[in-house]
Amino acid sequence: MNITLFGATGRVGSEILKLALRDGHHVTALVRTPSKLPTHNNLSILTGDIRDKELVSQAIENADAVMSAIGTDKTTTLTDAIPFIIEAMKTGNVERIITIGTAGILQSRTNPDVYRFQSTESKRRLTLAAEEHAKVYEQLKSTDLEWTIICPTYLPDGEETGKWRTERNFLPKGGVEISVGDTALCAYNELLDPQFIGTRVGLAY
Repeated sequence: MNITLFGATGRVGSEILKLALRDGHHVTALVRTPSKLPTHNNLSILTGDIRDKELVSQAIENADAVMSAIGTDKTTTLTDAIPFIIEAMKTGNVERIITIGTAGILQSRTNPDVYRFQSTESKRRLTLAAEEHAKVYEQLKSTDLEWTIICPTYLPDGEETGKWRTERNFLPKGGVEISVGDTALCAYNELLDPQFIGTRVGLAY
């Protein structure tokens, strides 16, 4: 499979990259700092910013699927980039995209009309990241793409265990954390065996 991966040098993205290369897929990664990536015969590296429309288009050309683990990092990088990703996918007839979001953009159990980050369920006082991810969700939802947003709760470093709980559009009850390794594996498994097309996926132990 030809996979375009955005955010390949991040915590979750780098683990997705390892899984894909391990299994013999070809990965194209657009990154600002290529020195953070390994050298591998199945890895093509484009150097630049994901807010560069032409580079995004080049990265997605000939892809079978797109995966995004872009963080927000207190910027609008994510929402600046997503229109370019969507446009390039439509132009290139690429239908499948899996992104890493945040549990904040799942629906609140106490008030299902709002996102968790807008309710008392969320413990975070700063909501910029969730607001950015919510805009991505709303844009993907308005397309005909086969999208899935994996929405992990608190993300400590940790290996994959292959054991977790998922729920469509809500955080599994009592879920408080999920490791970086298992978040990457969940997203990667969804690529290989789609279970959640057109929905957000709450992810926790």
